Amino acid sequence: MRGLAGVFLAFALALPGLVFSNPASAASPFANWAAVVVAADNAAHGGGVTEAFDNARRDVSGRLAAMGFNPANISQFSVQPEKYAAPRPQKADLRGVYEQLKATGGTAKAGCLLYFTSHGEPRGITFGEGRLSPALLAAMIEGACPGRPVIAVISACFSGVFIDPLSGPQRMVMTAARPDRASFGCGESDKYPYFDECFLRTTETARDFVALANGTKACVAAKEIETKAEPPSEPQVWIGGGLRPMLPLYAFTKPASP
Repeated sequence: MRGLAGVFLAFALALPGLVFSNPASAASPFANWAAVVVAADNAAHGGGVTEAFDNARRDVSGRLAAMGFNPANISQFSVQPEKYAAPRPQKADLRGVYEQLKATGGTAKAGCLLYFTSHGEPRGITFGEGRLSPALLAAMIEGACPGRPVIAVISACFSGVFIDPLSGPQRMVMTAARPDRASFGCGESDKYPYFDECFLRTTETARDFVALANGTKACVAAKEIETKAEPPSEPQVWIGGGLRPMLPLYAFTKPASP
């Protein structure tokens, strides 16, 4: 299975940040995890340009550091990196994300976190001018993070299609929507997509990723009712049997500041 994943990944990828130390991360169970946070699009649903995905990329990265991830092991990617001052994200392309995750995972070997925010459709998420499919992301994870815990967060419409391909005993998958539902909040004037906003808001009080997932789901449901966004996106959460009993032990170092 691993060999096939490697062959598929090599074929698919052949197709067309400064970081700062954080003493608080040293005592964290996430201090030796590799993380990538990717804003994979900048188009608004109305046809213009939005900063919502990059705002989420920037602030999720900062929040992960406050939660106990070592900033040196967090890599940021954007489809428009030239727009941002230091710490400037790397250019978002599939090979670059994979190679960076694999390189960081070569030294930070305790686990991997992947966070993607973008548009989505039933075949995957928008990634620049192309698309990241569930099968390709599964192969990327298998190649870069073999045999270790993985938390994957996919913030996009229809992102529930990633649940089954990414599932495994040591995996946790959070998605912004069911496989057949859109998510909300990617217009020109939105600061964040709804799911990313709720993820960030919930990190202020959540102790671990189980509480974070449940709180994010509740927050999204409340925001959609408030804004009359329908049908509800119904974010999805899947946790493998091998990882589930361990997650309460992976406590965040401290509540992240707003």
